[in-house]
Amino acid sequence: MPDHALKLAVASKEGKAISEHFGHAKQFWIYEVAGDDCRFVEKRDVEHYCLGNHSSKTAMAQILETIKDCQAVFVAKIGDGPTEKLAAIGVDAVSQYAWEGIEESLLDYARSTSPPSS
Repeated sequence: MPDHALKLAVASKEGKAISEHFGHAKQFWIYEVAGDDCRFVEKRDVEHYCLGNHSSKTAMAQILETIKDCQAVFVAKIGDGPTEKLAAIGVDAVSQYAWEGIEESLLDYARSTSPPSS
């Protein structure tokens, strides 16, 4: 994979792309995309995942730490607050269901962010 590959994350819960809000992601599938090549790299669990009685700030901090080296995260639902926090660390939030064709969705995103060829 070339050095200029994009690292993209897909929000997941129990091994499936989630339809819930971004804050419910317990895991992220990490892909690298370069040109027409999209490959799965790893699954990352959100360390110290918390929901319910725990502070959502703690959960958000752990999620941000988990995907901080990615250029974008694919999520089904996300609010303005988390979107702004992601943007502050350079991660683009792409609100899109990824039930089918995850790799094609990632390739489409990478193409849309690539500068036009000269």
